Amino acid sequence: MKSSLVLLFWGWTTCVWAAPPEPAVFRAGAATSNITPEIGLPIIGGFSPYPSTHVHDELHARCLVLEDGPTTVALVVCDLLGIHRSLSVEARRLIQESTGIPSTHVLISATHTHSASSALGERGYQSDQELDAYQKFVAHRIADGVRRARNQLRPAQIGFGSVHVPEHVFNRRWFMKEGSPALLSPFGKTDRVKMNPPGGHPDLIEPAGPIDPEVSFVAVREPTGRMIAVYSAYSLHYVGGTGPADVSADYFAIFCETLQKLQLAHDTGPPFVAMLANGTSGDCNNINFRTPRPSKPPYEQMRYVAEDVANQVHKALSHVTWQEKSPLSAQYRELDVAWRTVEPALLDWALETETKPENLLKKTDLAVIYAGRIQRLAKASPTTRLPVQLIRIGEIAIGTSPCETFAETGLEFKKRSPIKHSFMVELAHGYYGYLPTPRHFEFGGYETWPGTNYLEPQASVKIMDALLEMAGQ
Repeated sequence: MKSSLVLLFWGWTTCVWAAPPEPAVFRAGAATSNITPEIGLPIIGGFSPYPSTHVHDELHARCLVLEDGPTTVALVVCDLLGIHRSLSVEARRLIQESTGIPSTHVLISATHTHSASSALGERGYQSDQELDAYQKFVAHRIADGVRRARNQLRPAQIGFGSVHVPEHVFNRRWFMKEGSPALLSPFGKTDRVKMNPPGGHPDLIEPAGPIDPEVSFVAVREPTGRMIAVYSAYSLHYVGGTGPADVSADYFAIFCETLQKLQLAHDTGPPFVAMLANGTSGDCNNINFRTPRPSKPPYEQMRYVAEDVANQVHKALSHVTWQEKSPLSAQYRELDVAWRTVEPALLDWALETETKPENLLKKTDLAVIYAGRIQRLAKASPTTRLPVQLIRIGEIAIGTSPCETFAETGLEFKKRSPIKHSFMVELAHGYYGYLPTPRHFEFGGYETWPGTNYLEPQASVKIMDALLEMAGQ
Protein backbone atom coordinates (compact mmCIF):
# COMPACT_ATOMS: atom_id res chain seq x y z
CA MET A 1 0.00 0.00 0.00
CA LYS A 2 2.80 2.35 0.96
CA SER A 3 4.63 1.73 -2.33
CA SER A 4 1.44 2.47 -4.27
CA LEU A 5 1.07 5.78 -2.49
CA VAL A 6 4.69 6.66 -3.26
CA LEU A 7 4.18 5.87 -6.91
CA LEU A 8 0.98 7.88 -7.00
CA PHE A 9 2.73 10.86 -5.34
CA TRP A 10 5.67 10.58 -7.76
CA GLY A 11 3.33 10.55 -10.76
CA TRP A 12 1.43 13.58 -9.46
CA THR A 13 4.59 15.63 -8.87
CA THR A 14 5.90 14.65 -12.27
CA CYS A 15 2.74 16.02 -13.85
CA VAL A 16 3.13 19.26 -11.93
CA TRP A 17 6.76 19.69 -12.95
CA ALA A 18 6.03 18.84 -16.59
CA ALA A 19 3.07 21.21 -16.91
CA PRO A 20 3.65 23.86 -19.62
CA PRO A 21 4.25 27.42 -18.36
CA GLU A 22 1.39 29.89 -18.37
CA PRO A 23 1.44 31.95 -21.60
CA ALA A 24 2.83 35.44 -21.07
CA VAL A 25 0.27 38.23 -20.92
CA PHE A 26 0.91 41.11 -23.32
CA ARG A 27 0.90 44.39 -21.37
CA ALA A 28 1.12 48.10 -22.17
CA GLY A 29 1.38 51.36 -20.22
CA ALA A 30 1.74 54.99 -21.24
CA ALA A 31 2.52 58.35 -19.67
CA THR A 32 3.68 61.87 -20.49
CA SER A 33 6.48 63.92 -18.94
CA ASN A 34 6.79 67.70 -19.16
CA ILE A 35 10.05 68.94 -20.77
CA THR A 36 9.16 72.63 -21.22
CA PRO A 37 12.27 74.86 -20.97
CA GLU A 38 12.39 77.97 -18.86
CA ILE A 39 11.38 81.19 -20.60
CA GLY A 40 14.34 83.05 -22.03
CA LEU A 41 16.26 80.12 -23.48
CA PRO A 42 16.89 80.48 -27.23
CA ILE A 43 14.31 79.13 -29.66
CA ILE A 44 16.04 77.29 -32.50
CA GLY A 45 14.77 76.26 -35.90
CA GLY A 46 15.80 79.31 -37.87
CA PHE A 47 19.23 80.60 -38.78
CA SER A 48 19.28 83.09 -35.91
CA PRO A 49 18.08 81.78 -32.51
CA TYR A 50 16.22 84.24 -30.26
CA PRO A 51 15.08 84.05 -26.63
CA SER A 52 11.57 82.83 -25.85
CA THR A 53 9.18 85.23 -24.13
CA HIS A 54 6.10 83.02 -23.77
CA VAL A 55 5.01 79.37 -23.57
CA HIS A 56 2.02 78.85 -25.84
CA ASP A 57 1.78 75.13 -25.09
CA GLU A 58 3.91 72.84 -22.96
CA LEU A 59 6.49 70.47 -24.46
CA HIS A 60 6.32 66.81 -23.51
CA ALA A 61 8.09 63.49 -23.77
CA ARG A 62 5.31 61.02 -24.57
CA CYS A 63 6.14 57.47 -23.52
CA LEU A 64 4.77 54.01 -24.29
CA VAL A 65 6.05 50.79 -22.71
CA LEU A 66 5.18 47.36 -24.15
CA GLU A 67 5.87 43.99 -22.52
CA ASP A 68 5.35 40.48 -23.91
CA GLY A 69 6.65 38.64 -20.84
CA PRO A 70 10.39 38.18 -21.37
CA THR A 71 10.91 41.34 -23.43
CA THR A 72 10.09 44.98 -22.76
CA VAL A 73 10.47 47.92 -25.16
CA ALA A 74 9.83 51.64 -24.71
CA LEU A 75 8.89 54.21 -27.36
CA VAL A 76 9.42 57.90 -26.57
CA VAL A 77 8.54 60.96 -28.68
CA CYS A 78 9.89 64.35 -27.55
CA ASP A 79 8.59 67.79 -28.53
CA LEU A 80 12.03 69.00 -29.62
CA LEU A 81 13.74 70.00 -32.86
CA GLY A 82 16.26 67.23 -32.24
CA ILE A 83 18.33 65.57 -29.55
CA HIS A 84 22.05 64.96 -29.36
CA ARG A 85 23.22 61.36 -29.30
CA SER A 86 24.72 61.88 -25.84
CA LEU A 87 21.32 62.94 -24.47
CA SER A 88 19.81 59.70 -25.77
CA VAL A 89 22.67 57.69 -24.25
CA GLU A 90 22.14 59.31 -20.84
CA ALA A 91 18.34 58.99 -20.89
CA ARG A 92 18.55 55.32 -21.84
CA ARG A 93 21.15 54.71 -19.13
CA LEU A 94 18.81 56.21 -16.55
CA ILE A 95 15.91 54.13 -17.90
CA GLN A 96 17.86 50.88 -17.71
CA GLU A 97 19.05 51.75 -14.22
CA SER A 98 15.57 52.58 -12.88
CA THR A 99 13.38 50.08 -14.78
CA GLY A 100 15.61 47.28 -16.05
CA ILE A 101 14.56 47.96 -19.67
CA PRO A 102 17.74 47.47 -21.75
CA SER A 103 19.04 50.69 -23.31
CA THR A 104 18.95 48.97 -26.72
CA HIS A 105 15.19 48.47 -26.31
CA VAL A 106 14.33 52.17 -25.89
CA LEU A 107 13.50 54.31 -28.94
CA ILE A 108 13.78 58.07 -28.35
CA SER A 109 12.97 60.48 -31.17
CA ALA A 110 12.24 64.19 -31.65
CA THR A 111 9.32 65.69 -33.55
CA HIS A 112 11.30 68.55 -35.12
CA THR A 113 9.15 71.40 -33.86
CA HIS A 114 10.89 74.66 -34.77
CA SER A 115 9.51 76.40 -31.68
CA ALA A 116 11.52 74.72 -28.93
CA SER A 117 14.78 75.41 -27.15
CA SER A 118 17.82 73.38 -28.04
CA ALA A 119 18.52 69.89 -26.72
CA LEU A 120 21.47 69.64 -29.11
CA GLY A 121 24.03 71.21 -26.80
CA GLU A 122 27.06 72.87 -28.28
CA ARG A 123 26.58 73.01 -32.03
CA GLY A 124 29.39 71.01 -33.49
CA TYR A 125 30.10 67.85 -35.40
CA GLN A 126 30.80 65.22 -32.76
CA SER A 127 28.92 62.17 -31.53
CA ASP A 128 29.87 62.65 -27.87
CA GLN A 129 29.55 65.75 -25.71
CA GLU A 130 29.06 66.89 -22.13
CA LEU A 131 25.39 67.59 -21.48
CA ASP A 132 24.27 71.10 -20.61
CA ALA A 133 21.68 71.88 -17.92
CA TYR A 134 18.65 71.62 -20.21
CA GLN A 135 19.86 68.37 -21.77
CA LYS A 136 20.29 66.84 -18.32
CA PHE A 137 16.79 67.99 -17.38
CA VAL A 138 15.32 66.42 -20.54
CA ALA A 139 17.19 63.14 -20.00
CA HIS A 140 15.81 62.82 -16.45
CA ARG A 141 12.28 63.75 -17.53
CA ILE A 142 12.37 61.12 -20.32
CA ALA A 143 13.49 58.50 -17.79
CA ASP A 144 10.73 59.62 -15.40
CA GLY A 145 8.14 59.31 -18.17
CA VAL A 146 9.21 55.78 -19.10
CA ARG A 147 9.24 54.78 -15.44
CA ARG A 148 5.70 56.11 -14.99
CA ALA A 149 4.55 54.35 -18.18
CA ARG A 150 6.01 51.10 -16.86
CA ASN A 151 4.14 51.64 -13.59
CA GLN A 152 0.92 51.70 -15.67
CA LEU A 153 1.52 48.32 -17.34
CA ARG A 154 -1.68 46.29 -17.62
CA PRO A 155 -3.08 43.55 -19.88
CA ALA A 156 -3.51 44.88 -23.40
CA GLN A 157 -4.43 44.11 -26.97
CA ILE A 158 -2.41 45.52 -29.88
CA GLY A 159 -3.18 46.45 -33.47
CA PHE A 160 -1.68 48.17 -36.49
CA GLY A 161 -3.34 50.61 -38.84
CA SER A 162 -2.62 53.23 -41.46
CA VAL A 163 -4.42 55.93 -43.36
CA HIS A 164 -3.37 58.11 -46.31
CA VAL A 165 -3.60 61.86 -45.70
CA PRO A 166 -1.90 63.41 -48.75
CA GLU A 167 -3.54 66.83 -48.76
CA HIS A 168 -1.14 68.35 -46.20
CA VAL A 169 2.22 67.12 -47.52
CA PHE A 170 4.25 68.61 -50.39
CA ASN A 171 7.80 68.02 -51.53
CA ARG A 172 9.66 71.28 -50.94
CA ARG A 173 12.57 70.63 -53.34
CA TRP A 174 11.81 71.83 -56.86
CA PHE A 175 13.48 71.68 -60.23
CA MET A 176 13.43 75.13 -61.76
CA LYS A 177 14.17 76.49 -65.20
CA GLU A 178 17.85 76.69 -66.04
CA GLY A 179 19.29 80.08 -65.21
CA SER A 180 16.65 80.96 -62.62
CA PRO A 181 18.18 83.39 -60.07
CA ALA A 182 16.57 81.34 -57.29
CA LEU A 183 19.05 78.51 -57.94
CA LEU A 184 22.11 80.51 -56.85
CA SER A 185 23.68 79.03 -53.69
CA PRO A 186 25.53 80.94 -50.94
CA PHE A 187 28.75 79.48 -52.36
CA GLY A 188 28.35 81.37 -55.64
CA LYS A 189 27.37 78.25 -57.57
CA THR A 190 24.14 77.33 -59.32
CA ASP A 191 22.10 74.38 -58.04
CA ARG A 192 19.58 72.40 -60.05
CA VAL A 193 17.06 72.27 -57.20
CA LYS A 194 15.64 74.97 -54.94
CA MET A 195 14.34 74.30 -51.42
CA ASN A 196 11.20 76.34 -50.65
CA PRO A 197 11.08 78.14 -54.01
CA PRO A 198 9.03 81.30 -54.53
CA GLY A 199 5.38 80.19 -54.48
CA GLY A 200 3.67 80.26 -57.86
CA HIS A 201 6.89 81.32 -59.62
CA PRO A 202 6.89 80.84 -63.42
CA ASP A 203 10.30 79.11 -63.23
CA LEU A 204 8.89 76.12 -61.31
CA ILE A 205 9.07 72.83 -63.22
CA GLU A 206 8.29 69.92 -60.86
CA PRO A 207 9.11 68.54 -57.40
CA ALA A 208 12.46 66.77 -57.16
CA GLY A 209 11.11 63.87 -55.10
CA PRO A 210 8.00 62.07 -53.81
CA ILE A 211 6.00 62.43 -50.62
CA ASP A 212 4.91 59.74 -48.19
CA PRO A 213 1.25 60.51 -47.35
CA GLU A 214 0.70 57.52 -45.04
CA VAL A 215 0.09 57.84 -41.31
CA SER A 216 1.21 54.53 -39.79
CA PHE A 217 0.17 53.77 -36.23
CA VAL A 218 0.46 51.17 -33.48
CA ALA A 219 -2.50 51.13 -31.09
CA VAL A 220 -2.90 49.43 -27.71
CA ARG A 221 -6.05 49.06 -25.63
CA GLU A 222 -7.29 47.23 -22.57
CA PRO A 223 -9.23 43.98 -23.23
CA THR A 224 -12.40 45.90 -22.33
CA GLY A 225 -11.79 48.21 -25.31
CA ARG A 226 -10.57 51.22 -23.34
CA MET A 227 -7.67 52.81 -25.25
CA ILE A 228 -4.21 53.01 -23.69
CA ALA A 229 -2.13 54.71 -26.38
CA VAL A 230 -1.61 55.29 -30.10
CA TYR A 231 1.93 55.67 -31.49
CA SER A 232 1.78 57.32 -34.94
CA ALA A 233 4.25 58.54 -37.56
CA TYR A 234 3.51 61.06 -40.35
CA SER A 235 6.07 62.39 -42.82
CA LEU A 236 5.33 66.10 -42.47
CA HIS A 237 8.29 68.26 -41.42
CA TYR A 238 6.36 70.72 -39.23
CA VAL A 239 3.69 73.37 -39.92
CA GLY A 240 4.84 76.51 -38.12
CA GLY A 241 2.99 79.78 -37.83
CA THR A 242 3.42 80.39 -34.10
CA GLY A 243 3.23 83.63 -32.18
CA PRO A 244 6.41 85.71 -31.87
CA ALA A 245 8.97 84.13 -29.51
CA ASP A 246 6.50 81.42 -28.41
CA VAL A 247 7.53 77.99 -27.19
CA SER A 248 5.24 75.49 -28.94
CA ALA A 249 5.16 71.79 -29.81
CA ASP A 250 3.61 72.67 -33.21
CA TYR A 251 0.97 70.47 -34.87
CA PHE A 252 2.31 67.30 -33.24
CA ALA A 253 0.87 68.28 -29.84
CA ILE A 254 -2.44 69.48 -31.27
CA PHE A 255 -2.79 66.11 -33.01
CA CYS A 256 -2.24 64.36 -29.66
CA GLU A 257 -4.73 66.58 -27.83
CA THR A 258 -7.36 66.13 -30.55
CA LEU A 259 -7.00 62.35 -30.68
CA GLN A 260 -7.22 62.21 -26.89
CA LYS A 261 -10.48 64.18 -26.90
CA LEU A 262 -11.92 61.89 -29.58
CA GLN A 263 -11.46 58.87 -27.30
CA LEU A 264 -14.09 60.28 -24.91
CA ALA A 265 -12.39 58.64 -21.92
CA HIS A 266 -13.71 60.52 -18.90
CA ASP A 267 -13.23 57.83 -16.24
CA THR A 268 -10.67 57.90 -13.46
CA GLY A 269 -8.32 55.35 -14.99
CA PRO A 270 -4.87 56.08 -16.44
CA PRO A 271 -5.14 58.73 -19.18
CA PHE A 272 -4.99 57.79 -22.85
CA VAL A 273 -1.71 58.93 -24.46
CA ALA A 274 -1.51 59.90 -28.13
CA MET A 275 1.92 60.14 -29.79
CA LEU A 276 2.96 61.52 -33.18
CA ALA A 277 6.53 60.92 -34.33
CA ASN A 278 8.05 62.43 -37.44
CA GLY A 279 8.29 59.91 -40.27
CA THR A 280 10.69 60.76 -43.10
CA SER A 281 10.04 64.39 -43.98
CA GLY A 282 13.46 65.94 -44.62
CA ASP A 283 12.35 67.18 -48.03
CA CYS A 284 8.63 67.72 -47.35
CA ASN A 285 6.53 70.42 -45.72
CA ASN A 286 3.01 71.90 -45.63
CA ILE A 287 3.38 74.43 -48.47
CA ASN A 288 1.82 73.97 -51.89
CA PHE A 289 4.31 75.88 -54.04
CA ARG A 290 2.11 75.76 -57.13
CA THR A 291 -0.71 77.62 -55.40
CA PRO A 292 0.49 78.88 -52.02
CA ARG A 293 -2.15 79.63 -49.40
CA PRO A 294 -2.69 83.14 -48.04
CA SER A 295 -1.17 83.96 -44.68
CA LYS A 296 -3.19 82.97 -41.63
CA PRO A 297 -3.28 84.05 -37.98
CA PRO A 298 -0.88 82.27 -35.60
CA TYR A 299 -1.67 78.60 -34.95
CA GLU A 300 -4.62 78.47 -37.35
CA GLN A 301 -2.94 76.37 -40.05
CA MET A 302 -1.27 73.94 -37.63
CA ARG A 303 -4.60 73.39 -35.88
CA TYR A 304 -6.30 72.74 -39.21
CA VAL A 305 -3.68 70.15 -40.20
CA ALA A 306 -3.47 68.48 -36.78
CA GLU A 307 -7.22 68.13 -36.28
CA ASP A 308 -7.72 66.67 -39.75
CA VAL A 309 -4.93 64.10 -39.34
CA ALA A 310 -6.19 63.17 -35.87
CA ASN A 311 -9.74 62.67 -37.15
CA GLN A 312 -8.45 60.46 -39.98
CA VAL A 313 -6.49 58.29 -37.54
CA HIS A 314 -9.49 58.13 -35.21
CA LYS A 315 -11.67 56.80 -38.04
CA ALA A 316 -8.98 54.27 -39.03
CA LEU A 317 -8.91 52.93 -35.45
CA SER A 318 -12.36 51.44 -35.99
CA HIS A 319 -10.90 49.10 -38.64
CA VAL A 320 -7.99 47.77 -36.57
CA THR A 321 -7.74 44.03 -35.98
CA TRP A 322 -6.77 43.51 -32.35
CA GLN A 323 -4.42 40.78 -31.13
CA GLU A 324 -3.99 39.40 -27.62
CA LYS A 325 -0.21 39.13 -27.88
CA SER A 326 2.67 40.26 -30.05
CA PRO A 327 6.30 39.15 -29.60
CA LEU A 328 8.76 41.99 -29.09
CA SER A 329 12.39 42.42 -30.07
CA ALA A 330 14.86 45.25 -30.61
CA GLN A 331 18.19 45.76 -32.31
CA TYR A 332 20.46 48.79 -31.96
CA ARG A 333 23.66 49.56 -33.86
CA GLU A 334 26.08 52.42 -34.26
CA LEU A 335 27.37 52.65 -37.81
CA ASP A 336 30.75 53.75 -39.08
CA VAL A 337 29.64 56.58 -41.36
CA ALA A 338 32.06 59.35 -42.32
CA TRP A 339 31.47 63.02 -41.74
CA ARG A 340 31.05 65.16 -44.84
CA THR A 341 34.44 65.95 -46.39
CA VAL A 342 35.31 69.65 -46.74
CA GLU A 343 37.51 70.15 -49.78
CA PRO A 344 40.45 72.58 -49.43
CA ALA A 345 38.98 75.01 -51.97
CA LEU A 346 35.69 75.18 -50.04
CA LEU A 347 37.53 75.78 -46.76
CA ASP A 348 39.51 78.58 -48.42
CA TRP A 349 36.22 80.12 -49.57
CA ALA A 350 34.84 79.93 -46.04
CA LEU A 351 37.88 81.60 -44.49
CA GLU A 352 37.92 84.34 -47.11
CA THR A 353 34.16 84.96 -46.87
CA GLU A 354 34.16 85.26 -43.10
CA THR A 355 37.12 87.65 -42.93
CA LYS A 356 36.02 90.08 -45.63
CA PRO A 357 35.67 93.52 -44.00
CA GLU A 358 32.16 93.97 -45.38
CA ASN A 359 31.07 90.65 -43.81
CA LEU A 360 32.44 91.10 -40.28
CA LEU A 361 29.18 92.50 -38.91
CA LYS A 362 26.83 90.38 -41.01
CA LYS A 363 25.34 87.70 -38.77
CA THR A 364 22.32 86.66 -40.86
CA ASP A 365 23.84 86.58 -44.34
CA LEU A 366 23.70 83.02 -45.69
CA ALA A 367 27.24 83.11 -47.05
CA VAL A 368 28.61 84.21 -43.66
CA ILE A 369 26.53 81.60 -41.80
CA TYR A 370 27.77 78.80 -44.02
CA ALA A 371 31.35 80.04 -43.89
CA GLY A 372 31.23 79.42 -40.14
CA ARG A 373 29.49 76.05 -40.47
CA ILE A 374 32.00 74.79 -43.02
CA GLN A 375 34.93 75.69 -40.79
CA ARG A 376 33.36 73.80 -37.87
CA LEU A 377 32.60 70.82 -40.12
CA ALA A 378 36.22 70.75 -41.25
CA LYS A 379 37.15 70.20 -37.56
CA ALA A 380 34.67 67.33 -37.09
CA SER A 381 35.66 64.54 -34.72
CA PRO A 382 37.53 61.72 -36.52
CA THR A 383 34.71 59.18 -36.27
CA THR A 384 30.94 59.14 -35.98
CA ARG A 385 28.73 56.94 -33.88
CA LEU A 386 25.63 56.92 -36.05
CA PRO A 387 22.76 55.21 -34.19
CA VAL A 388 20.15 53.13 -36.02
CA GLN A 389 17.55 50.89 -34.44
CA LEU A 390 14.82 48.46 -35.37
CA ILE A 391 11.95 47.75 -32.99
CA ARG A 392 9.83 44.74 -33.91
CA ILE A 393 6.33 44.29 -32.53
CA GLY A 394 5.04 41.07 -34.10
CA GLU A 395 4.41 41.94 -37.75
CA ILE A 396 5.23 45.61 -37.16
CA ALA A 397 8.73 47.05 -37.67
CA ILE A 398 9.84 50.57 -36.76
CA GLY A 399 13.17 51.53 -38.31
CA THR A 400 15.01 54.68 -37.27
CA SER A 401 17.36 57.33 -38.62
CA PRO A 402 19.10 60.10 -36.62
CA CYS A 403 18.74 62.56 -39.50
CA GLU A 404 16.20 64.69 -41.32
CA THR A 405 15.50 61.87 -43.75
CA PHE A 406 14.09 62.19 -47.27
CA ALA A 407 10.66 60.71 -47.97
CA GLU A 408 11.97 58.36 -50.64
CA THR A 409 14.12 56.63 -47.99
CA GLY A 410 11.07 55.91 -45.86
CA LEU A 411 9.16 54.66 -48.91
CA GLU A 412 12.06 52.38 -49.83
CA PHE A 413 12.13 50.87 -46.34
CA LYS A 414 8.39 50.16 -46.47
CA LYS A 415 8.80 48.51 -49.87
CA ARG A 416 11.90 46.41 -49.14
CA SER A 417 11.40 45.40 -45.51
CA PRO A 418 10.47 41.71 -45.11
CA ILE A 419 8.23 42.61 -42.16
CA LYS A 420 4.60 43.16 -43.16
CA HIS A 421 3.91 46.53 -41.50
CA SER A 422 7.10 48.58 -41.67
CA PHE A 423 7.69 52.30 -41.33
CA MET A 424 10.46 54.70 -40.33
CA VAL A 425 10.87 57.35 -37.66
CA GLU A 426 13.50 60.07 -38.10
CA LEU A 427 15.55 62.14 -35.63
CA ALA A 428 15.97 59.14 -33.33
CA HIS A 429 18.87 58.97 -30.85
CA GLY A 430 20.70 61.92 -32.37
CA TYR A 431 20.79 64.78 -34.83
CA TYR A 432 23.10 64.41 -37.83
CA GLY A 433 21.65 66.97 -40.26
CA TYR A 434 19.84 66.18 -43.50
CA LEU A 435 20.02 62.76 -45.15
CA PRO A 436 19.63 63.11 -48.92
CA THR A 437 19.86 60.01 -51.08
CA PRO A 438 23.00 59.90 -53.30
CA ARG A 439 21.17 61.15 -56.40
CA HIS A 440 20.19 64.39 -54.67
CA PHE A 441 23.80 65.45 -54.17
CA GLU A 442 23.95 65.90 -57.95
CA PHE A 443 20.98 68.29 -57.78
CA GLY A 444 22.33 70.46 -54.97
CA GLY A 445 19.99 72.57 -52.86
CA TYR A 446 19.83 73.50 -49.19
CA GLU A 447 19.60 69.95 -47.83
CA THR A 448 22.84 68.96 -49.61
CA TRP A 449 24.93 71.97 -48.64
CA PRO A 450 27.86 71.23 -46.29
CA GLY A 451 26.72 72.57 -42.93
CA THR A 452 23.13 71.39 -43.27
CA ASN A 453 24.27 68.00 -44.55
CA TYR A 454 26.85 66.55 -42.12
CA LEU A 455 27.47 63.09 -43.53
CA GLU A 456 29.03 61.37 -46.52
CA PRO A 457 26.84 61.02 -49.66
CA GLN A 458 26.46 57.25 -49.11
CA ALA A 459 25.09 57.64 -45.57
CA SER A 460 21.47 56.93 -46.56
CA VAL A 461 22.55 53.73 -48.32
CA LYS A 462 24.46 52.51 -45.25
CA ILE A 463 21.50 53.24 -42.98
CA MET A 464 19.08 51.44 -45.31
CA ASP A 465 21.36 48.42 -45.61
CA ALA A 466 21.64 48.17 -41.83
CA LEU A 467 17.89 48.47 -41.26
CA LEU A 468 17.06 45.84 -43.87
CA GLU A 469 19.66 43.47 -42.44
CA MET A 470 18.18 43.90 -38.96
CA ALA A 471 14.67 43.41 -40.33
CA GLY A 472 15.82 40.21 -42.01
CA GLN A 473 17.08 38.86 -38.70
